[in-house]
Amino acid sequence: MEITVRLFAAFQETVGTDTLPMAWRSGLRAIEVFEWLCGQYPQLAPWGPHLRFAVNYEFVPPEHALVAGDEVALIPPVSGG
Repeated sequence: MEITVRLFAAFQETVGTDTLPMAWRSGLRAIEVFEWLCGQYPQLAPWGPHLRFAVNYEFVPPEHALVAGDEVALIPPVSGG
């Protein structure tokens, strides 16, 4: 199945892009996208406990099952003033 992964803040800076079109197996969970990304970029792993997931512009739990065409956003903590 095809999904789109959206990256923000430190994730975008580390990977070098804000969008990753990906081909995945059926039944993939949102957390598995992060786990795969950490396999490619281990320096992202410490963000795991603070990471939020959104699918198609709605926050979801890490265990959320993805379907073809989903847009998955990995959202690290953001601060500002």
